[in-house]
Amino acid sequence: MANLKEIRLRITSVNSTMQITSAMKMVSAAKLKRAQDAVTRMRPYSVKLQEILANVSSTLDGNEGKFSQQRDVKNVLIVAITSNRGLCGGFNNNIIKEIRTSLRGEYANANVKILSLGKKAGDAYRKTSHHFTEGFGENPHTIFDALTFENASKIAQTIMDQFEQGKWDKVVVVYNSFKNAAVQMVQNEQFLPVKPIEGGSTAKVDYIYEPNKEQILEDLIPRSLKVQLFKALLDSNASEHGARMTAMHKATDNAGALVKELKITYNKARQASITNEILEIVAGADALKG
Repeated sequence: MANLKEIRLRITSVNSTMQITSAMKMVSAAKLKRAQDAVTRMRPYSVKLQEILANVSSTLDGNEGKFSQQRDVKNVLIVAITSNRGLCGGFNNNIIKEIRTSLRGEYANANVKILSLGKKAGDAYRKTSHHFTEGFGENPHTIFDALTFENASKIAQTIMDQFEQGKWDKVVVVYNSFKNAAVQMVQNEQFLPVKPIEGGSTAKVDYIYEPNKEQILEDLIPRSLKVQLFKALLDSNASEHGARMTAMHKATDNAGALVKELKITYNKARQASITNEILEIVAGADALKG
């Protein structure tokens, strides 16, 4: 009977877990719709802004702007965008794995610092020499508590100021790009310096500039960088909810399958117990007859 009791307790435990994962799946599904709409609205603006930047900067020297200076890569800042919570499959591990690959490969001989926009990346690197929060507060991951363009702009502006001061030679952003609820693609994008426009020697659009092209570019690049970071945050936010919804859906299905197996095991054990009791009764009756 003790074995039957253990199986009953396990069935109850798995059922409770299944209710939790099912609830988390529904919550993530509701949040995913809003996050997906936000990314969908932002992407056309981001793409158009990049297109204008490409046309305007096509006739300028790539090293002319303060955010376009190409330097020897000695000091690197990696902006790691992860989630503040777990239970979302490989969402966070994929980002940490990508950063680990960069540390061992491309930036093996550089001084690399990691700015964690997301608690999980912070947990992974807080006790290492790579952890960095100077100028961003003690908990930069709180950006996801109020994910707005204004808050993202403050972080982007601080990064730009530090780059302009020569603290960084290169800044990259590592995040999950949202494709759909089941697919998130890890992106490792160069944030600073601004990449020279490839094949941009001929502008596709003939703009009228006021006051002048250089001044417009000086205003356009910072705005474009702020939009780029905000879009990465929105992408990561939508990807997180999609990954969690998918992970909780699989967990719920697995819990349901496990409950079925446990019920079959329970019924077999119960049947064996009943059979043993019958055999004991028969054996006792035979003994009394004897």
